[in-house]
Amino acid sequence: MEHHPDNPDKPPGPLAGVTVLDLTTMLAGPYATLLLAGLGARVIKIENPNSPDPARGNALFMGRDGVKAAPGHDDDLSLAILDRGRNKEAVTLDLKHPDARAVFMDLVRRADVLVENFSPGVTERLGIDYARCRAVNPKIVYTSISGFGPDADPRLGKAVDIVIQAMSGLMMASGAEGEAPVRVGIPIGDQAAPLFATIGTLAAVLQARATGQGQRVDVSLLGTMGALVAAEPFEMERKMGHATRSGNVLARLAPSGVFPTADGHIAISAPKDAFAAGLFRAMGRPELIHDARFCSRAARVSNHAILHEMVGAWTRTLDTGAVGALLASCGVPNGPVRDPADAMRDPGLLARGETARLEHPVYGAVDDVVAGGLPIRMSDAFTGFDKPAVALGASNGDVYGGLLGYDHEKLGWLAREG
Repeated sequence: MEHHPDNPDKPPGPLAGVTVLDLTTMLAGPYATLLLAGLGARVIKIENPNSPDPARGNALFMGRDGVKAAPGHDDDLSLAILDRGRNKEAVTLDLKHPDARAVFMDLVRRADVLVENFSPGVTERLGIDYARCRAVNPKIVYTSISGFGPDADPRLGKAVDIVIQAMSGLMMASGAEGEAPVRVGIPIGDQAAPLFATIGTLAAVLQARATGQGQRVDVSLLGTMGALVAAEPFEMERKMGHATRSGNVLARLAPSGVFPTADGHIAISAPKDAFAAGLFRAMGRPELIHDARFCSRAARVSNHAILHEMVGAWTRTLDTGAVGALLASCGVPNGPVRDPADAMRDPGLLARGETARLEHPVYGAVDDVVAGGLPIRMSDAFTGFDKPAVALGASNGDVYGGLLGYDHEKLGWLAREG
């Protein structure tokens, strides 16, 4: 078996040998390339030295003094970059410079994948659009992540997560009837689109290896969230006169929902007859198993309001741990509602690399900061993040000198020319 290039005790990642040019900024694009990096691809993040990824300016910052609200030293890095820049190289290239396109196309010749999330029309103006890149490298997989798609009405403007949540219907899928729209508390639009972009990219890489021809992969934030929201039959429910917003309970899977306890809340889902019977036994109400209102799934759905009220009245009398223990003893799916800061520090998640502690490239883990890991484990390949993010342009020598073979004279000329 081959070994990881930086650690002989680790197998290589499944995408070892795949080179990715990362032209993305903010979250949606960088998250897609982060996933590719975590799977072993060589990801080269390309930034304008005069206006780098705006995420480099996002609060908070970490450096020799730990985490601070504002940078105190030149080598402090934003937590956003420390998160999204892991296992990536970072080079600078001003694509607006007249001589930069030739350098960029040298990179394209040696790449397998390019990922960008520029606004529509920008790649054409810069001369780095798919047609030009394909002319240089027919095998290139060119992945574009946009807000509304490449042919969207320009009047839609910029796509940001809260706008995507609003326009996709997601905000009206949560909460109860009559309540104000509910924003999901994580940037789900910015995080879901990269998942589909990564899937599409990997599929295109496989096809390129088989056919020798790359292609463009096109994923939009609104399209992704629209597809996910459409997984629930909201339109049909509305046509049948049913409420499409049910708050913390799900009527069609009754009993299913989030219920208050004496010291918090607990999630319970018991739609199957066996689960419902277990719930009734845990409640000390085994007679409900044969109650005509609850003895079948259809009956429980028809009487969901009174059933959910009964479950909530029971859970309120016990603390969360006691409710969970009773439900588990009766085989009922359940889990406590946890604070995000506590949930991400679950020892099991940390042990499996599904969440991970961030490190500064110079000072290491100077503060206890937990971020998302790579929730994919493989039996014969290394997956995850074992290299911290690096400072802007820190990989210029390795990439331009090593990958492209530029000599010191040319590197010096590129630096002098900006």
